[in-house]
Amino acid sequence: MTGSLRFDPMLPWWMIGALTAVALLVAGFALWRKLKGWAWRGLAGLAAAAALAGPALELATRAGLSDIVILLDDRSASQSLPGRSDQTDEAIAALEREIAALPNTELRRVTVGDAEEGTLLGDALERAIAAEPENRVAGIVAVTDGQAHDPALIPQDAPAPVHTLLTGRAEDWDRRLAIEEAPAFGLIDQTVILRVRIEDQGAVPDDVAGRPASLRISVDGEDEQVLAVPPGVPLDVPITLTHAGQNVVQIGFDAPETDGEPELTDRNNAAAVTITGVRDRLRVLLVSGEPHAGERTWRNLLKSDAAVDLIHFTILRPPDKSDGVPVTELSLIAFPTRELFMERIDDFDLIIFDRYRVRGILPPTYFDNIARYVEDGGAVLVAAGPEMASVESLNLSPLGRILPAQPTGRVVDAPFLPELTDQGRRHPVTADLPGAPPPPDAEVQDAPTWGRWLRMAEVDPREGEVVMTGADGLPLLVLDRVGEGRVAQLTSDQVWLWGRGFEGGGPQLELLRRIAHWSMKEPELEEEALEADVGAGLTVRLTRRTMQDSAGPLEITGPDDYSLTLPMEEAAPGRFTADWTAPEPGLYRLRDGETINRVLALGPAAPREFETTVASDATLGPLSEATGGAVLRLSEGIPSVRSVREGRQAFGRGVGGDWIGITPREASTVTGLSRRPILPGWAWLALIAGLILAGWLSEGRRIARG
Repeated sequence: MTGSLRFDPMLPWWMIGALTAVALLVAGFALWRKLKGWAWRGLAGLAAAAALAGPALELATRAGLSDIVILLDDRSASQSLPGRSDQTDEAIAALEREIAALPNTELRRVTVGDAEEGTLLGDALERAIAAEPENRVAGIVAVTDGQAHDPALIPQDAPAPVHTLLTGRAEDWDRRLAIEEAPAFGLIDQTVILRVRIEDQGAVPDDVAGRPASLRISVDGEDEQVLAVPPGVPLDVPITLTHAGQNVVQIGFDAPETDGEPELTDRNNAAAVTITGVRDRLRVLLVSGEPHAGERTWRNLLKSDAAVDLIHFTILRPPDKSDGVPVTELSLIAFPTRELFMERIDDFDLIIFDRYRVRGILPPTYFDNIARYVEDGGAVLVAAGPEMASVESLNLSPLGRILPAQPTGRVVDAPFLPELTDQGRRHPVTADLPGAPPPPDAEVQDAPTWGRWLRMAEVDPREGEVVMTGADGLPLLVLDRVGEGRVAQLTSDQVWLWGRGFEGGGPQLELLRRIAHWSMKEPELEEEALEADVGAGLTVRLTRRTMQDSAGPLEITGPDDYSLTLPMEEAAPGRFTADWTAPEPGLYRLRDGETINRVLALGPAAPREFETTVASDATLGPLSEATGGAVLRLSEGIPSVRSVREGRQAFGRGVGGDWIGITPREASTVTGLSRRPILPGWAWLALIAGLILAGWLSEGRRIARG
């Protein structure tokens, strides 16, 4: 029980102060006048002021509180390195037993796991201290490898000694790959620079220190190159992106061989960087054989795309026509046929022949060169009209050998409704086109469909895939791959009717855009492809596009000999999907037979938990030193726990080994409270009256003697 003086004033404090001042002034005046009884009257005034202040004795009943020891248990990924998990388990078990044996002591265990930002040791420590009353925290023990990725949050001080018990061993070492600089985007067929560095950490063996590592680099798992890189020296690696979309760059080296201790882990010996390949500008050459209603459609489509550089020529008059117009007035500029089709042809991503007739403007050698351009990776799109069935057809030129359909010579002049074939419902160029007519076996047949076209040429398909048909089921759109390039053949010039809204119109711009971008090998329009949409955490939605009736199962391999066979379910014609959650960040290879082989990087380029693997007291050491705590290695033994008085050294070495100390705080809480006046009211009244009477009697005796 403890007591303290409290006041319960009957008047405001300023009035009590004024009364005290008056009493003191009266006593002082009486003293100055040398009047007897001045002291008694002054004491009476002070007693009156004290009575008005209401002094009371407050008595509190207290109960002792237990001390709290915070035990920080680091279970981050770096703690899974060889030996560390066992060290942590043994240390935690021993500390729990010893702290439980201490009198009046409680244990608060805080487990630190992995976060997206790494090991948030500082945040966990700060939260654990803030969650407990400061006057009850007797000690803090952290069992960790010391790797914290939030060093700014490590407290500068603590209410009790902080002891750091490091896992690992003093002879641990590691060699890792560090990605210093990696671009997110790069231009196709141009070089981007990737800066890497080999870094040695810890007690590196003499036979490994300074020895170069054989660094292997590949893009999408192909064309691996090997470079010898000494540790500690930044290296600029040139990477050439070969296609649009994601390019996964794999970089890694084998664990160095040594006669001594092996390195801690090889998980940081490799990394994956995803660089998105983009085209600088899509260069398109559009050659219109004659003015017609649909010519403006192609021009508007290509000019509306800011990423397309368009060169457009329209042949207004054939060379054999004689109408008296001077040659100098036939065109604004000369048609640079040799420069376009011989010297600069490889600069174009796509060549479009729109209702083009073979009239002698381009000699046969030019058409041969165009066919060579396609076979080497170029693209040609032929949008034809009635001229396809005439003797001026492109099929009768040397270009005809790469065209997938051959005209029969007949033109169908009758309205027809374009329809998708079974292959067309699978092909990404035509699949899911808005307003497409339902398949013949669909339950609903009265849904809104496209408007009709009025004319097409009859052809016989020779190669490729017929994705759209017209009158009498004749091929309307044929797509084909020739060598490394692509060819698209549209056998009607009536697509502009959709743009004019004839009979409801149709997706004119979307269809032409898809044809053009498929011809230029845009990844989202590939027939055989595997898409990976990475969601929250490590969840992935896998989508397999194929022209086949089935797909999968998908074979997935990853770090630590991870292997999984994942079945795919059909979501739409030619599209199969599956949801998958990766067990951990890293590099995964996805394979579907021999046709699809993709590399997928999940998580950071190199896991942050393994950037630094050698145990260190660099982050927690200063806090332990500031609070009088210890920094000890568990490889040298688990310390015992003692109680020491506050202010004394909280660690040491005894006969049985190292020990760490906690400081009992002897905290308590109030369980009961009572207040008792120093004097009752009648006693104060008697005291004041007695003092006044004593003063009066003192003055009375003086008068009597006088």
